[in-house]
Amino acid sequence: MNVSLFITCLTDLFAPQVGMATVQVLEHFGCKVDFPEAQTCCGQPQYNNGYPGEARTLAERMIRVFKNSQYIVTPSGSCCAMVREHYPLLFKDDKRWENDALEFVAKTYEFVEFLTKVLKVDVAGLSLPSETAVTYHYTCHTRGLHMGEGPCVDMVKKLGNTTFAPLEKHDQCCGFGGTFAVKYTDISAAIVKDKVTCGNQTQADVMIVNDAGCAMNIGGACHRYGAHFKPRHVAELLAEAIDNRHPPQPKG
Repeated sequence: MNVSLFITCLTDLFAPQVGMATVQVLEHFGCKVDFPEAQTCCGQPQYNNGYPGEARTLAERMIRVFKNSQYIVTPSGSCCAMVREHYPLLFKDDKRWENDALEFVAKTYEFVEFLTKVLKVDVAGLSLPSETAVTYHYTCHTRGLHMGEGPCVDMVKKLGNTTFAPLEKHDQCCGFGGTFAVKYTDISAAIVKDKVTCGNQTQADVMIVNDAGCAMNIGGACHRYGAHFKPRHVAELLAEAIDNRHPPQPKG
């Protein structure tokens, strides 16, 4: 199965380890992964700020770049939701672009969605290197993909050496919201402080956050307020478990 990685801007710039973990996990489960280097932004910042024309220009580029991909997988629920929800609207009734846009939408998946719906992976044989208490932040845009928290949480619970701790207000926004955090700093700061408080109450070591923007926001708040947990993408945990099962061989 051939998969093209759609890395997204924030993951590329601020969390490249998540991209590498995503590739490692996909390859472990039998995928051949390529990375179209011409990819850029999906257009979400422009679209959300009222510039659909500029967003469409970037969307056209994405469609061209991934034209020959069998599947497109992204570690960002936010950018996947942009593609899934808004690309059909950007190209509606456009005789030149609509079919290509809908083909692009149909083959684009969020990472957990792809693992569970397409690959139907079983992680029961994988285990983290040491006992780890894990909680889960259900990001807003994941709901836009009509994904409940179940697929990711169920997967984590099957990993060896994990204890799952439910998060109070798990489906409450972290306060990032892209430019919302810039335009409404006081509101954003109050929301993310509440998220960190709830996270600390779980006594978890790790809070799974499967969106780079949310992870960056929560991670910054963890640093400011002092937190017992660290935000991580589920791909990082799965890659760690894979390494624990098949440790890298020393060179030489």
